[in-house]
Amino acid sequence: MANASLNIVVVDKRMLKQSEAATYTGLISKTFKAICPVRPIEMRPGVLSWDKRDLDKWIDSKKQGFETSSRDDILGKL
Repeated sequence: MANASLNIVVVDKRMLKQSEAATYTGLISKTFKAICPVRPIEMRPGVLSWDKRDLDKWIDSKKQGFETSSRDDILGKL
């Protein structure tokens, strides 16, 4: 029996189209357009792209002020 190898390279893209950026953030496109403060970049004339790193920073900023509680902390408050 012959052996064959397959080399697959997956490149995780950094710049996202609006629909991809909305999906990445867990929002529908309409909501994403309304609330996302991240400014897109015009990589090519007329083509806007959102940087995943900027989206991550925005998401992280939304988490500030929220403490994560462990199971024991939650049960202790009951």
